[in-house]
Amino acid sequence: MRKNGEFRSGEILSGRNCSDERCTGENLKNRIPLKKNDEFVLDIEDISVDGAGVGKKDGIIVFVKDTVIGDRVRVRVVKPKKTYAFARLMEILIPSPDRVEPVCGYYRQCGGCQIQALSYEKQLEFKQHKVESNLRRIGGFEQIPMEPVIGMEDPFHYRNKSQFPVGTDKNGKIIAGFYAEHSHRIIPNRDCALGVPVNRDILDIVIAYMERYHVSAYDEGTGQGLVRHVLIRYGFRTGEIMICLIINGTKQPHKEKMPNGTDFLYEKELPHQKDLIRELIALPGMTSISVNINTARNNVILGAETRLLWGQLFITDYIGNIKFQISPVSFFQVNPVQTETLYGLVLEYADLHGTETVWDLYCGIGTISLFLAQRARQVYGVEIVPQAIEDARRNAALNGIANAEFFVGKAEEVLPEFYEKEAQAGRQACANVIVVDPPRKGCDDRLLRTILQMAPERIVYVSCESKSLARDLKVLCEGGYRLERVRAVDNFCQTVHVESVVLIERKE
Repeated sequence: MRKNGEFRSGEILSGRNCSDERCTGENLKNRIPLKKNDEFVLDIEDISVDGAGVGKKDGIIVFVKDTVIGDRVRVRVVKPKKTYAFARLMEILIPSPDRVEPVCGYYRQCGGCQIQALSYEKQLEFKQHKVESNLRRIGGFEQIPMEPVIGMEDPFHYRNKSQFPVGTDKNGKIIAGFYAEHSHRIIPNRDCALGVPVNRDILDIVIAYMERYHVSAYDEGTGQGLVRHVLIRYGFRTGEIMICLIINGTKQPHKEKMPNGTDFLYEKELPHQKDLIRELIALPGMTSISVNINTARNNVILGAETRLLWGQLFITDYIGNIKFQISPVSFFQVNPVQTETLYGLVLEYADLHGTETVWDLYCGIGTISLFLAQRARQVYGVEIVPQAIEDARRNAALNGIANAEFFVGKAEEVLPEFYEKEAQAGRQACANVIVVDPPRKGCDDRLLRTILQMAPERIVYVSCESKSLARDLKVLCEGGYRLERVRAVDNFCQTVHVESVVLIERKE
């Protein structure tokens, strides 16, 4: 865990995985567990997977939120366990030389930017070590061809999508912001440091309208109230803006006209809605205003039905030179600047020359597929969400791309069925390159087996979770591949999350 006497960031990923000789085996049995309300001084040596600082007290791992590597702090135990404990920060005695003043005043309350108090240089170092450590610890790789992590010039205001819950405070005042960590208590904040500045203007207009016309905010406890969330999307290249109000209502719309003669749909649930729309469309770039109906008593933000109020039901934006139409329900990477970098790496690693057949698994709305189609002979994309495949096909047509075909279904079913069908017909299922960009849980075992049977020359693995990445790479490399290139891309600045791109090639 130590190299040249220095603690390596990213090695401790949870108290249960600690491998330090002082807190494993027989030594742990002899330790006296910490008790609730114990107070002591602690040196923070690492960061956990959820962004808490990590230190040790008599060999017991202690997690402390709002601390960074290098801090010396006084803490109080709030939740003791047998082999680890959670503690509250009481006082920073000696701040880390890498500690910085958070840009956001709500940093400690919100929990969305877990490591904003750590200098950006050290954030990048932590993320690179996190990926490398998991490849070594879980994947069993000794020689890791790790390339330098790619960060951002400005690691703030990068999100093109924000979802603000709406509610009331204890005085009945309407608020919008973000949920406090591990809760549904709203921290009022209309100006998130990760979002675009226009978000505040939109929220000011919406909340002023609600106050003026006594439009109620949703109450999760009672299921009453109208406005649940405000969803905002912004096109970084085009400047187009979308706003979607998620409402707890079902009445049918009525068509009316704006003073300029423009048609719009008027929801009875939103009184004097023309005033709201008039103010919103005065914002430069406003392109789409809609409502989404969600009457369910659950934590899912969007309901099944979206109704257009004004403009069009999508905005457009670009990744590289590929144009995308993005609706309120579309999956689209939230950091377009780093996504372009990420997809450029995928294209570089795929090393296409115009003759290859490529499978893009977990393709979403076809963002990577359309990038690959620029240089491949044929691309096949697979995604389980029908709406995403509709978006992928529409975006292919929008860009005049005819060599990308998309299938609805689970990747772990579509690819094996295709392979088996080809085998029964006496044909070799062709794939020169396979690209996978799975959810956090990684790839299904059946899918990994099929990939090995198809034996593509190269596999490019895009991952947002380096633990499952390491596990899947171990299977693939034990099945005849070698690790060639690894690079982390900081798509989620100020948080503990990081994207990775890995190239593995078939052994000769």
